[in-house]
Amino acid sequence: MNKEVTALVYLDNSSTTPIDSKVLETMMPFLKEQYANASSNHGFGHQAKDAIKKSREQIGSLVGSEQHEIIFTSGATEAINLAIKGVLESYQSKGKHIITVKTEHSAVLDVCLFLETKGFEITYLGVDREGLIDLQELRNALREDTILVSVMLANNETGVIQPIKKIADLTHKTGALFMTDATQAFGKIPIDVDTVGIDIMAFSGHKIYGPKGIGGLFVRQRRPNKVKLVPLIHGGGHERGMRSGTSNVPGIVGLGMAAEIAARDMEKDKEAIEKLRNELEEELLKIPDTKLNGNKINRLYNICSVCFSGADADAIMMGLKSIIVSNGSACTSTKIEPSHVLIAMGLSEQEAYSTIRFSLGRFTNREEIKTTIEKVRSVVEELRAMST
Repeated sequence: MNKEVTALVYLDNSSTTPIDSKVLETMMPFLKEQYANASSNHGFGHQAKDAIKKSREQIGSLVGSEQHEIIFTSGATEAINLAIKGVLESYQSKGKHIITVKTEHSAVLDVCLFLETKGFEITYLGVDREGLIDLQELRNALREDTILVSVMLANNETGVIQPIKKIADLTHKTGALFMTDATQAFGKIPIDVDTVGIDIMAFSGHKIYGPKGIGGLFVRQRRPNKVKLVPLIHGGGHERGMRSGTSNVPGIVGLGMAAEIAARDMEKDKEAIEKLRNELEEELLKIPDTKLNGNKINRLYNICSVCFSGADADAIMMGLKSIIVSNGSACTSTKIEPSHVLIAMGLSEQEAYSTIRFSLGRFTNREEIKTTIEKVRSVVEELRAMST
Protein backbone atom coordinates (compact mmCIF):
# COMPACT_ATOMS: atom_id res chain seq x y z
CA MET A 1 0.00 0.00 0.00
CA ASN A 2 1.27 3.48 -0.88
CA LYS A 3 2.08 5.73 2.03
CA GLU A 4 -0.03 8.83 2.51
CA VAL A 5 1.49 11.95 1.01
CA THR A 6 2.76 14.16 3.81
CA ALA A 7 4.94 16.69 1.97
CA LEU A 8 3.11 19.55 0.25
CA VAL A 9 2.92 19.24 -3.54
CA TYR A 10 1.96 22.63 -4.93
CA LEU A 11 0.36 22.55 -8.39
CA ASP A 12 -1.70 25.75 -8.22
CA ASN A 13 0.86 28.19 -9.61
CA SER A 14 -1.73 29.89 -11.81
CA SER A 15 -3.43 31.11 -8.64
CA THR A 16 -0.19 32.36 -7.13
CA THR A 17 3.47 31.47 -7.18
CA PRO A 18 5.89 31.24 -4.26
CA ILE A 19 8.22 34.22 -4.10
CA ASP A 20 11.64 33.63 -5.61
CA SER A 21 14.42 33.91 -3.02
CA LYS A 22 16.31 36.37 -5.23
CA VAL A 23 13.22 38.56 -5.43
CA LEU A 24 12.82 38.56 -1.65
CA GLU A 25 16.51 39.34 -1.21
CA THR A 26 16.16 42.34 -3.52
CA MET A 27 13.11 43.63 -1.62
CA MET A 28 14.51 43.36 1.92
CA PRO A 29 16.64 46.54 1.95
CA PHE A 30 13.54 48.57 1.03
CA LEU A 31 11.62 47.04 3.93
CA LYS A 32 14.39 47.69 6.47
CA GLU A 33 17.09 50.25 5.63
CA GLN A 34 15.91 52.11 2.51
CA TYR A 35 12.36 52.80 3.67
CA ALA A 36 12.00 56.38 2.39
CA ASN A 37 8.97 57.67 0.52
CA ALA A 38 9.83 57.80 -3.17
CA SER A 39 8.03 61.14 -3.48
CA SER A 40 10.17 62.83 -0.82
CA ASN A 41 12.53 65.47 -2.20
CA HIS A 42 15.72 64.43 -0.45
CA GLY A 43 18.57 62.03 -1.10
CA PHE A 44 16.99 59.22 0.88
CA GLY A 45 13.77 59.52 -1.13
CA HIS A 46 15.70 59.74 -4.39
CA GLN A 47 17.17 56.29 -3.72
CA ALA A 48 13.65 54.85 -3.64
CA LYS A 49 12.69 56.81 -6.75
CA ASP A 50 15.73 55.44 -8.60
CA ALA A 51 14.78 51.89 -7.56
CA ILE A 52 11.30 52.39 -9.02
CA LYS A 53 12.79 53.68 -12.27
CA LYS A 54 14.98 50.58 -12.47
CA SER A 55 11.91 48.36 -12.05
CA ARG A 56 10.14 50.13 -14.91
CA GLU A 57 13.21 49.49 -17.06
CA GLN A 58 13.32 45.81 -16.07
CA ILE A 59 9.65 45.37 -17.02
CA GLY A 60 10.17 47.38 -20.20
CA SER A 61 12.98 45.05 -21.22
CA LEU A 62 10.66 42.08 -20.74
CA VAL A 63 7.77 43.42 -22.86
CA GLY A 64 9.42 45.91 -25.21
CA SER A 65 7.98 49.08 -23.69
CA GLU A 66 9.48 52.40 -22.66
CA GLN A 67 9.91 52.78 -18.91
CA HIS A 68 7.49 55.74 -18.72
CA GLU A 69 4.73 53.55 -20.21
CA ILE A 70 4.58 51.33 -17.09
CA ILE A 71 2.07 52.36 -14.40
CA PHE A 72 2.24 50.53 -11.06
CA THR A 73 -0.97 49.41 -9.33
CA SER A 74 -1.95 47.13 -6.46
CA GLY A 75 -2.38 44.23 -8.88
CA ALA A 76 -3.92 43.16 -12.16
CA THR A 77 -7.51 43.70 -10.98
CA GLU A 78 -6.89 47.37 -10.27
CA ALA A 79 -4.94 47.67 -13.51
CA ILE A 80 -7.88 46.25 -15.48
CA ASN A 81 -10.34 48.57 -13.75
CA LEU A 82 -8.12 51.57 -14.48
CA ALA A 83 -7.68 50.51 -18.09
CA ILE A 84 -11.30 49.85 -19.04
CA LYS A 85 -12.96 52.61 -17.01
CA GLY A 86 -10.18 55.05 -17.84
CA VAL A 87 -10.50 54.44 -21.57
CA LEU A 88 -14.27 54.72 -21.59
CA GLU A 89 -14.15 58.02 -19.70
CA SER A 90 -11.58 59.39 -22.13
CA TYR A 91 -13.05 58.16 -25.41
CA GLN A 92 -16.82 58.09 -24.94
CA SER A 93 -17.19 61.02 -27.36
CA LYS A 94 -16.25 58.46 -30.04
CA GLY A 95 -18.68 55.85 -28.75
CA LYS A 96 -19.80 53.70 -25.84
CA HIS A 97 -19.22 50.24 -27.28
CA ILE A 98 -16.57 47.74 -26.18
CA ILE A 99 -15.91 44.14 -27.12
CA THR A 100 -14.62 41.39 -24.87
CA VAL A 101 -14.84 37.58 -24.56
CA LYS A 102 -17.07 35.31 -22.46
CA THR A 103 -14.02 33.50 -21.07
CA GLU A 104 -12.29 36.56 -19.65
CA HIS A 105 -11.29 36.77 -16.00
CA SER A 106 -13.95 38.10 -13.63
CA ALA A 107 -11.89 41.29 -13.25
CA VAL A 108 -12.84 42.14 -16.84
CA LEU A 109 -16.34 40.66 -16.90
CA ASP A 110 -17.46 42.28 -13.63
CA VAL A 111 -16.26 45.68 -14.82
CA CYS A 112 -18.22 45.20 -18.04
CA LEU A 113 -21.36 44.24 -16.13
CA PHE A 114 -20.99 47.41 -14.06
CA LEU A 115 -20.51 49.55 -17.15
CA GLU A 116 -23.67 48.14 -18.72
CA THR A 117 -25.60 49.72 -15.84
CA LYS A 118 -24.03 53.06 -16.83
CA GLY A 119 -25.24 52.94 -20.41
CA PHE A 120 -22.25 51.37 -22.14
CA GLU A 121 -22.83 48.58 -24.65
CA ILE A 122 -20.76 45.43 -24.33
CA THR A 123 -20.40 42.68 -26.94
CA TYR A 124 -19.27 39.35 -25.49
CA LEU A 125 -17.59 37.13 -28.09
CA GLY A 126 -18.05 33.38 -27.84
CA VAL A 127 -15.35 30.72 -28.09
CA ASP A 128 -15.18 27.33 -29.72
CA ARG A 129 -14.77 23.98 -27.98
CA GLU A 130 -11.04 24.65 -27.66
CA GLY A 131 -11.49 28.08 -26.11
CA LEU A 132 -10.49 30.16 -29.15
CA ILE A 133 -12.48 33.09 -30.49
CA ASP A 134 -13.74 33.28 -34.07
CA LEU A 135 -12.00 36.16 -35.84
CA GLN A 136 -14.97 36.55 -38.18
CA GLU A 137 -17.24 37.08 -35.18
CA LEU A 138 -14.88 39.83 -34.06
CA ARG A 139 -14.96 41.42 -37.51
CA ASN A 140 -18.75 41.39 -37.45
CA ALA A 141 -18.85 42.89 -33.95
CA LEU A 142 -16.51 45.82 -34.66
CA ARG A 143 -18.31 49.13 -35.28
CA GLU A 144 -17.45 52.77 -35.83
CA ASP A 145 -18.39 53.52 -32.23
CA THR A 146 -16.26 50.68 -30.80
CA ILE A 147 -13.64 52.26 -28.58
CA LEU A 148 -12.00 49.24 -26.95
CA VAL A 149 -11.46 45.53 -27.59
CA SER A 150 -10.25 43.59 -24.54
CA VAL A 151 -9.09 40.00 -25.08
CA MET A 152 -7.10 37.97 -22.57
CA LEU A 153 -3.74 36.79 -23.89
CA ALA A 154 -3.76 33.42 -22.11
CA ASN A 155 -6.68 31.97 -20.19
CA ASN A 156 -6.15 31.41 -16.48
CA GLU A 157 -8.13 28.14 -16.37
CA THR A 158 -7.10 26.38 -19.57
CA GLY A 159 -3.93 28.22 -20.60
CA VAL A 160 -5.37 28.75 -24.11
CA ILE A 161 -3.54 31.53 -25.98
CA GLN A 162 -5.60 33.77 -28.26
CA PRO A 163 -4.20 35.05 -31.61
CA ILE A 164 -3.83 38.55 -30.22
CA LYS A 165 -1.73 40.00 -33.05
CA LYS A 166 -4.54 39.22 -35.51
CA ILE A 167 -7.06 40.56 -33.01
CA ALA A 168 -5.05 43.77 -32.55
CA ASP A 169 -4.75 44.26 -36.32
CA LEU A 170 -8.51 43.93 -36.80
CA THR A 171 -9.16 46.25 -33.88
CA HIS A 172 -6.88 49.00 -35.16
CA LYS A 173 -8.49 48.99 -38.61
CA THR A 174 -11.60 50.48 -37.02
CA GLY A 175 -9.67 53.00 -34.93
CA ALA A 176 -10.38 51.23 -31.63
CA LEU A 177 -7.83 50.50 -28.91
CA PHE A 178 -6.66 46.97 -28.13
CA MET A 179 -6.19 45.86 -24.54
CA THR A 180 -5.07 42.50 -23.20
CA ASP A 181 -5.12 40.99 -19.73
CA ALA A 182 -1.70 39.34 -19.80
CA THR A 183 -1.68 38.30 -16.14
CA GLN A 184 -1.07 34.60 -16.87
CA ALA A 185 1.20 35.06 -19.88
CA PHE A 186 3.42 37.87 -18.54
CA GLY A 187 6.89 36.52 -17.84
CA LYS A 188 6.09 33.06 -19.20
CA ILE A 189 6.03 33.61 -22.96
CA PRO A 190 7.64 36.32 -25.13
CA ILE A 191 5.53 39.47 -25.39
CA ASP A 192 6.57 42.50 -27.43
CA VAL A 193 3.94 45.21 -27.22
CA ASP A 194 5.03 46.82 -30.48
CA THR A 195 5.24 43.63 -32.54
CA VAL A 196 1.83 42.46 -31.34
CA GLY A 197 0.19 45.88 -31.42
CA ILE A 198 -0.88 46.11 -27.78
CA ASP A 199 -2.14 49.49 -26.60
CA ILE A 200 -2.89 48.55 -22.97
CA MET A 201 -1.75 45.49 -21.01
CA ALA A 202 -2.41 44.42 -17.42
CA PHE A 203 -0.05 42.20 -15.42
CA SER A 204 0.70 41.15 -11.84
CA GLY A 205 3.68 40.25 -9.66
CA HIS A 206 2.47 37.19 -7.81
CA LYS A 207 2.07 35.09 -10.97
CA ILE A 208 5.81 35.30 -11.77
CA TYR A 209 7.38 34.54 -8.36
CA GLY A 210 7.10 38.16 -7.22
CA PRO A 211 5.18 39.62 -4.26
CA LYS A 212 1.42 39.94 -3.92
CA GLY A 213 -0.18 43.38 -3.85
CA ILE A 214 1.74 44.76 -6.82
CA GLY A 215 0.93 44.80 -10.50
CA GLY A 216 0.91 47.17 -13.38
CA LEU A 217 -0.42 48.47 -16.61
CA PHE A 218 1.38 49.13 -19.85
CA VAL A 219 -0.19 52.25 -21.37
CA ARG A 220 1.11 53.12 -24.82
CA GLN A 221 2.48 56.65 -24.99
CA ARG A 222 3.94 56.47 -28.50
CA ARG A 223 2.52 56.43 -31.99
CA PRO A 224 0.38 55.14 -33.53
CA ASN A 225 -1.99 55.04 -30.52
CA LYS A 226 -1.04 57.26 -27.60
CA VAL A 227 -3.55 56.23 -24.97
CA LYS A 228 -5.28 58.66 -22.61
CA LEU A 229 -6.76 57.37 -19.36
CA VAL A 230 -8.91 59.11 -16.79
CA PRO A 231 -7.57 58.00 -13.38
CA LEU A 232 -9.62 56.07 -10.84
CA ILE A 233 -7.66 57.38 -7.87
CA HIS A 234 -6.84 61.05 -7.38
CA GLY A 235 -4.53 62.71 -4.90
CA GLY A 236 -0.85 63.48 -5.31
CA GLY A 237 -0.37 62.87 -9.01
CA HIS A 238 1.74 59.73 -8.62
CA GLU A 239 2.37 57.46 -11.62
CA ARG A 240 2.16 60.35 -14.08
CA GLY A 241 -1.22 61.28 -12.64
CA MET A 242 -2.79 57.97 -13.62
CA ARG A 243 -2.65 56.29 -10.21
CA SER A 244 -2.13 58.40 -7.10
CA GLY A 245 -0.95 56.89 -3.84
CA THR A 246 2.33 56.38 -2.00
CA SER A 247 4.48 54.02 -4.03
CA ASN A 248 4.83 50.45 -2.76
CA VAL A 249 8.60 50.55 -3.19
CA PRO A 250 9.42 47.02 -1.89
CA GLY A 251 6.67 45.52 -4.05
CA ILE A 252 7.74 47.48 -7.12
CA VAL A 253 11.37 46.45 -6.63
CA GLY A 254 10.29 42.82 -6.23
CA LEU A 255 8.17 42.95 -9.38
CA GLY A 256 11.07 44.41 -11.33
CA MET A 257 13.45 41.67 -10.20
CA ALA A 258 10.84 38.98 -10.95
CA ALA A 259 10.53 40.42 -14.46
CA GLU A 260 14.31 40.41 -14.91
CA ILE A 261 14.56 36.77 -13.81
CA ALA A 262 11.65 35.83 -16.10
CA ALA A 263 13.38 37.44 -19.08
CA ARG A 264 16.61 35.62 -18.29
CA ASP A 265 15.16 32.18 -17.50
CA MET A 266 12.08 32.06 -19.75
CA GLU A 267 13.37 29.42 -22.14
CA LYS A 268 14.89 27.32 -19.37
CA ASP A 269 11.65 27.44 -17.38
CA LYS A 270 9.59 26.55 -20.44
CA GLU A 271 11.70 23.52 -21.27
CA ALA A 272 11.69 22.11 -17.73
CA ILE A 273 8.06 22.87 -16.85
CA GLU A 274 6.60 21.77 -20.19
CA LYS A 275 8.37 18.42 -19.91
CA LEU A 276 6.85 17.80 -16.48
CA ARG A 277 3.42 19.06 -17.58
CA ASN A 278 3.41 16.72 -20.57
CA GLU A 279 4.38 13.76 -18.40
CA LEU A 280 1.59 14.55 -15.94
CA GLU A 281 -0.96 15.08 -18.69
CA GLU A 282 -0.04 11.95 -20.64
CA GLU A 283 -0.52 9.73 -17.59
CA LEU A 284 -3.70 11.42 -16.37
CA LEU A 285 -5.32 11.05 -19.78
CA LYS A 286 -4.74 7.30 -19.57
CA ILE A 287 -7.39 7.21 -16.83
CA PRO A 288 -10.67 6.10 -18.49
CA ASP A 289 -13.31 8.76 -19.26
CA THR A 290 -10.81 11.58 -18.89
CA LYS A 291 -10.22 14.42 -21.36
CA LEU A 292 -8.22 17.61 -21.76
CA ASN A 293 -10.03 20.94 -21.88
CA GLY A 294 -8.85 23.53 -24.39
CA ASN A 295 -6.53 23.73 -27.35
CA LYS A 296 -3.60 21.38 -26.91
CA ILE A 297 -1.16 23.45 -28.98
CA ASN A 298 -2.01 27.13 -28.45
CA ARG A 299 -1.66 27.24 -24.67
CA LEU A 300 0.73 28.00 -21.86
CA TYR A 301 3.25 25.29 -21.08
CA ASN A 302 2.46 25.07 -17.37
CA ILE A 303 -1.33 24.46 -17.34
CA CYS A 304 -3.47 21.43 -18.01
CA SER A 305 -7.21 21.40 -17.36
CA VAL A 306 -8.53 17.85 -17.10
CA CYS A 307 -12.12 16.63 -16.87
CA PHE A 308 -12.56 13.40 -14.87
CA SER A 309 -16.09 12.32 -15.85
CA GLY A 310 -18.05 10.80 -12.99
CA ALA A 311 -15.84 12.26 -10.26
CA ASP A 312 -16.61 15.54 -8.50
CA ALA A 313 -13.70 18.00 -8.56
CA ASP A 314 -14.20 19.11 -4.95
CA ALA A 315 -14.16 15.48 -3.83
CA ILE A 316 -10.99 14.86 -5.83
CA MET A 317 -9.30 17.85 -4.19
CA MET A 318 -10.30 16.61 -0.72
CA GLY A 319 -8.95 13.17 -1.53
CA LEU A 320 -5.64 14.57 -2.74
CA LYS A 321 -5.10 16.18 0.68
CA SER A 322 -1.60 17.71 0.58
CA ILE A 323 -1.51 17.90 -3.23
CA ILE A 324 -2.66 21.43 -3.99
CA VAL A 325 -4.62 21.89 -7.22
CA SER A 326 -7.60 23.99 -8.29
CA ASN A 327 -11.06 23.53 -9.72
CA GLY A 328 -10.98 26.92 -11.44
CA SER A 329 -9.82 30.48 -10.93
CA ALA A 330 -8.80 31.43 -7.40
CA CYS A 331 -10.76 34.67 -7.76
CA THR A 332 -14.02 32.80 -8.37
CA SER A 333 -13.48 29.71 -6.20
CA THR A 334 -15.94 30.96 -3.56
CA LYS A 335 -18.80 30.72 -6.03
CA ILE A 336 -20.86 27.54 -6.35
CA GLU A 337 -21.60 28.04 -10.04
CA PRO A 338 -19.70 25.96 -12.60
CA SER A 339 -16.74 27.61 -14.33
CA HIS A 340 -17.98 30.25 -16.79
CA VAL A 341 -14.91 29.51 -18.92
CA LEU A 342 -15.73 25.82 -19.34
CA ILE A 343 -19.43 26.47 -19.89
CA ALA A 344 -18.59 29.00 -22.62
CA MET A 345 -16.43 26.31 -24.26
CA GLY A 346 -19.46 24.01 -24.47
CA LEU A 347 -18.87 21.72 -21.51
CA SER A 348 -21.88 20.58 -19.54
CA GLU A 349 -22.28 21.65 -15.91
CA GLN A 350 -21.45 18.11 -14.86
CA GLU A 351 -18.23 18.17 -16.91
CA ALA A 352 -17.31 21.56 -15.47
CA TYR A 353 -17.85 20.29 -11.93
CA SER A 354 -15.56 17.34 -12.74
CA THR A 355 -12.62 19.45 -13.93
CA ILE A 356 -9.31 20.00 -12.16
CA ARG A 357 -6.68 22.56 -13.16
CA PHE A 358 -3.07 21.53 -12.63
CA SER A 359 -0.63 24.44 -12.93
CA LEU A 360 3.07 23.76 -12.56
CA GLY A 361 5.83 26.19 -11.73
CA ARG A 362 9.54 26.88 -11.58
CA PHE A 363 9.97 24.84 -8.40
CA THR A 364 7.93 21.77 -9.41
CA ASN A 365 9.98 18.57 -9.59
CA ARG A 366 9.53 15.13 -11.15
CA GLU A 367 8.97 13.29 -7.86
CA GLU A 368 6.02 15.57 -7.18
CA ILE A 369 4.58 14.78 -10.60
CA LYS A 370 4.95 11.03 -10.05
CA THR A 371 3.26 11.34 -6.67
CA THR A 372 0.42 13.35 -8.18
CA ILE A 373 -0.19 10.86 -10.97
CA GLU A 374 -0.44 7.95 -8.54
CA LYS A 375 -2.65 9.80 -6.09
CA VAL A 376 -5.04 11.24 -8.68
CA ARG A 377 -5.50 7.84 -10.31
CA SER A 378 -6.27 6.27 -6.93
CA VAL A 379 -8.70 8.99 -5.81
CA VAL A 380 -10.62 9.11 -9.10
CA GLU A 381 -11.00 5.32 -9.19
CA GLU A 382 -12.22 5.31 -5.59
CA LEU A 383 -14.76 8.10 -6.19
CA ARG A 384 -16.13 6.42 -9.30
CA ALA A 385 -16.47 3.10 -7.47
CA MET A 386 -18.42 4.82 -4.69
CA SER A 387 -20.86 6.37 -7.18
CA THR A 388 -21.74 3.09 -8.94
